[in-house]
Amino acid sequence: MRIGILSFAHLHAEGYLSALMGMPDVHVMGIADENLRRGGHFATQFGVPLYDSYDEMLHDKPDALIVCSENARHLPLVTMAASVGAAVLCEKPLATRVEDAREIVRVCAEANVPLMTAFPMRFSPPAQEIDRLLKSGGLGRIYGTNATNQGALPEAHQAENLEFLERRWFTDPVLAGGGAMTDHIVHLADMLRWMFESEVTEVYAASNNILHAGKVEVETGGLVMLTFANGVFASIDCSWSKPAYYPTWGGLKMEIVGDKGLATLDAFRQAMTVYSDSVTRPQYAFWGSDANAGMLREFIAAARERRTPAVTGEDGLRAVEIVAAAYESARTGQPVPLD
Repeated sequence: MRIGILSFAHLHAEGYLSALMGMPDVHVMGIADENLRRGGHFATQFGVPLYDSYDEMLHDKPDALIVCSENARHLPLVTMAASVGAAVLCEKPLATRVEDAREIVRVCAEANVPLMTAFPMRFSPPAQEIDRLLKSGGLGRIYGTNATNQGALPEAHQAENLEFLERRWFTDPVLAGGGAMTDHIVHLADMLRWMFESEVTEVYAASNNILHAGKVEVETGGLVMLTFANGVFASIDCSWSKPAYYPTWGGLKMEIVGDKGLATLDAFRQAMTVYSDSVTRPQYAFWGSDANAGMLREFIAAARERRTPAVTGEDGLRAVEIVAAAYESARTGQPVPLD
């Protein structure tokens, strides 16, 4: 399976490439990045080829491609990948606009190529255990869920050579599509749809930029309420509320209340906090399972078998619709219905 990565703008690209390098049935073709300096940095770090352009990589006829560009630039790269028949794994959110997300889904369907949205948390063993509990009726009738996907301000946890890597776009309202809500709603929205097997019918949200006031243009705090077609409701705290010295970017947690009990999920608890004189802040030594690797194995299998992956482009589209409704609700102060 010949796989390449289009753009290293997103931080997750490093984790994906590292996981791919350890898979015996995968040949990493290399990296293509419009920023040749950034691409060259990571090509040297990982010991893989650097292509001079996206077209040059596409000319080598990859079996599959992973799109890790800025959020607003997913559509053209996905379109290029689909044009050569390559299966596509696109970083989340699928797009910054609902219209672009729909077009991504349409383009891949028309080209008959597998499209997967990068939602690795579906492949986290703790999340899968909760999913099995819910689907087996272990919690009975579900009343509601409190969920958090908090993090530090993205600039606080990026490399010291930030300007060189050009990754400040995470707080750019155009390239990112927003702030904390764009960044952190999608994972939980997708997990909740998957676990509850139900679609969101209404979104109510409030946001502000009290956290890190004056540092960025976008919202840094958000609280979102989702109502599902099956009557379940859920809250999502999607704020950039972790301090800069926090040992990791943040975390993902859920509390699910049913008439037979309460289940809690902490997707990143399998870690030790390490303190050292050699670093300026504590660090996490994570020893748990690799959700990224699980996601990539499913993507590779879907690409090889030319089938629909477990997480689809439509799942990515649904998440973008929920994010768009959250912004509209925060703007108007009113709940926003979804079809």
